[in-house]
Amino acid sequence: MDYKASEHIQDLQYFGEFGGVNPSISDSSTYTFLSAKTMFDTFEGNTEGCYLYSRHSSPSNLYLGEAMAQLEGTESANVFASGMGAISAVVFQLCDTDDHIVCSRTIYGGTYAFLKNFVKKFNISTSFIDITDLDMVEQSITPKTKMIYCEAISNPLLEVADIAALSKLAKKHGIPLVVDNTFSPLNINAAQLGADIVIHSLTKFINGSSDCVAGAVCASSDFCLSLKDVNNGAGMLMGSTLDSLRAASILKNMRTLHIRIKKHSENALYLAQQFEKDGLKVVYPGLESHPGHKLMKSQMNPEYGFGGLLTLDVGSVDQANALMELMQTQKLGYLAVSLGFYKTLFSASGSSTSSEIPMEEQEALGLSQGLIRFSIGLDNNIHQTYLAMRSCMEKLGILNLSPSAID
Repeated sequence: MDYKASEHIQDLQYFGEFGGVNPSISDSSTYTFLSAKTMFDTFEGNTEGCYLYSRHSSPSNLYLGEAMAQLEGTESANVFASGMGAISAVVFQLCDTDDHIVCSRTIYGGTYAFLKNFVKKFNISTSFIDITDLDMVEQSITPKTKMIYCEAISNPLLEVADIAALSKLAKKHGIPLVVDNTFSPLNINAAQLGADIVIHSLTKFINGSSDCVAGAVCASSDFCLSLKDVNNGAGMLMGSTLDSLRAASILKNMRTLHIRIKKHSENALYLAQQFEKDGLKVVYPGLESHPGHKLMKSQMNPEYGFGGLLTLDVGSVDQANALMELMQTQKLGYLAVSLGFYKTLFSASGSSTSSEIPMEEQEALGLSQGLIRFSIGLDNNIHQTYLAMRSCMEKLGILNLSPSAID
């Protein structure tokens, strides 16, 4: 990949109102106009750069949007009050009654519930398929299909989508490819691989401090403007607007994203390699045993590694809960959902972030109730962390090592 997202983000430079090194925060819900005609033109969408009302846009949100566009290499980006706010805006902007969506079978539980249950109220249907089976993807496309939707690295099974191949399919059928890249910012530049619309939950790695909820849509200028249209824009009319103060804090945190992603990936790879040597059922795209390992290598940015997410299957939900509780007691992280925090976060996906998926469908996907999803933190001594995690597993009988295997 030739596109250097971190360099483009670092090139962004704004001066605050009084020469501050951070842009001034626009703490206003509404904006004045010097003439009534300018207000009218702005309502009609004819005056780019004028601020109308913060549900439409604000300077602080535009600064963050510009940084997100630089991250993915798109023409523009809009920011939202949550990742689900971004997802729902995209779906309702692209789909009308009786339309159809082709979607990966393994996605975030909230997205699954939205596409499986909520949009049915509008007679929008969704086919959930194995996104790694390109023949199945194409066979699922109908004349009413309005998008192919997937996650670059899926939640929680960590399947790797072939974005370039999916983009080729989408273009063949004249529909957009929408990619949720929340799990792999900087690791994968989805737009550069051919995604038409890239969605992020800014709550996770991009913000990195687990203190806010936000989302973003990175796409063409025309699509981003359509989301803000006062008459037909799903982003404007559904009101999922990010607060200016939060936009400003996320923008500050983005400046260290390249450093954090490298460390998340470095630590996750080390733990995955050690757990695999110990004979544990670990899934991580950086392992050669991962079915999507070669594909991941072909579309990733090598300097940022394979990402900060891995899974361990410890056999049962009771074992998973016992291990997570013990690790939290040992201060190895938090039994909590979400990802991208400086401390490791772990949760049993089947009963948490994927609980919206019915049990029989979880079983069909191969989502074990003993599967723990780890968002690996920024630990400075990851070997010490590994030894402590291994000790927890040994205490619970999840792992039995010979004395010679113990450091």
